[in-house]
Amino acid sequence: MFSASESLWLAETNTYVVAADTGGPCVVIDAPPDVEGIAQLLKKHDLYPEAVLLTHGHIDHMGGSGALFDAVGAVTYIHPHDDFLTLDPMDQLRSMVGGTLPGRFDAPLERADLFNGAVLDFAGLSLEVLHTPGHTPGHCCFLESQEGVLWSGDQLFAGGIGRTDLRGGSTADLFSSMKTQIMALDDHVAVLPGHGPPTTVGRERTTNPFRDGWR
Repeated sequence: MFSASESLWLAETNTYVVAADTGGPCVVIDAPPDVEGIAQLLKKHDLYPEAVLLTHGHIDHMGGSGALFDAVGAVTYIHPHDDFLTLDPMDQLRSMVGGTLPGRFDAPLERADLFNGAVLDFAGLSLEVLHTPGHTPGHCCFLESQEGVLWSGDQLFAGGIGRTDLRGGSTADLFSSMKTQIMALDDHVAVLPGHGPPTTVGRERTTNPFRDGWR
């Protein structure tokens, strides 16, 4: 399996391109409003996306999905519980930065639903959907179980967790989904978060400052 990332846009969102190998089809995990940056990442590894998988509906993770669809025709997958977040990206932007910014900020143009336990077969990969509400109601992580890799979005970071004070957030739900979905995984599983450096399930199980919340 091949995975590469780039930290993009003002929120420094980690965008991942994941494939069986370079030089062919891939999936894009999270699409911030920096389509040129995503295009450069794809070009660098000679990849083209079969699908765009969104961990959740915040603009720093989905704001470029419409423009990406225009460019390459890749359908966007998002959990239906986050539909409400895709209706007005500009309202999200105003809440985030207190105004607007130059550029295009789109909701997904062509989309399909994610559901817990679904297995997505794209680009020679099988990715399991783990519904992990808390940061948002429809937040999802993606697990490649054969090699033990989890794309955690804003559920879990190295030494942190996603904030729950935004619309639809719930600390209780985040701790519950952390206990039942994430901490049920083996310690060796690599965690590739939506922001910041990678970590492992085992490291966060023993050192994350919020770990008492999901024990």
